[in-house]
Amino acid sequence: MFIPLHDANSLKHIKLQYVTIGLIAANVIVYLFTSLGGDNFSNAAVVGLGYIPSTIYDLVERPLDLVIVPDYATYVTYSFLHADLFHLGGNMLFLWVFGDNVEDALGHVRFLVFYLLCSAAGAVVHGMIAPESTAPLIGASGAIAGVVAAYLILHPRVKVWILAFARIPLRIPAFIVLALWIIFQFVMLAAGGEDQISWAAHVGGIIAGAVLVPIMRRRGVPLFDREIVPPRSVEIEEPATPRPVEARPAPRWGRQ
Repeated sequence: MFIPLHDANSLKHIKLQYVTIGLIAANVIVYLFTSLGGDNFSNAAVVGLGYIPSTIYDLVERPLDLVIVPDYATYVTYSFLHADLFHLGGNMLFLWVFGDNVEDALGHVRFLVFYLLCSAAGAVVHGMIAPESTAPLIGASGAIAGVVAAYLILHPRVKVWILAFARIPLRIPAFIVLALWIIFQFVMLAAGGEDQISWAAHVGGIIAGAVLVPIMRRRGVPLFDREIVPPRSVEIEEPATPRPVEARPAPRWGRQ
């Protein structure tokens, strides 16, 4: 639908979004670790760490040799696994563009909790929609959807650079592109969209993000912020008022 590139929205409360950076690093490291281990290792990680609804609802059991963490832990662990570079890159790009300002509004620790709760909410809704599914759910999309919903509620008027249809560069207010993206997720869930994408997990993350951000934001951080803070790199200082030139007596030329 679109690829986010950049938002002109500086941080107000933190100097560095190190939780956002840490989450991106963790996802990349897990992807490299699982993909470089070969197909057998990767498949074992997906079964052992992915969210499988039918195991949560005690309809089937994971093979004992593939149990890496308890079933309840997969509400979070599934979000650190990705199928390929495009899957990983798309999710991490969304997190990089929108995560820093959400982290700024919530604080480091609360943002990490927020992210994991949105991840869990995505798994919950996915499991409610397809409780008999034996296919492992993987990917950070549920958590990212929560971040997108939070950003929309916090900074709807910020201009965002995007690639529409992956080829047309546009700079438009966040409320237009993000609201359309969120509506699209609900429409695809209702229409029973592509089988390979869990629209339910996206919707679960969106709902969690929208509910949690008013509760978890810093005291004094407004919702639907009307103040746009441009990046420091493009701040323009007011020119100094020129000082009037003092009148001086004309020089006397000639002999003395």
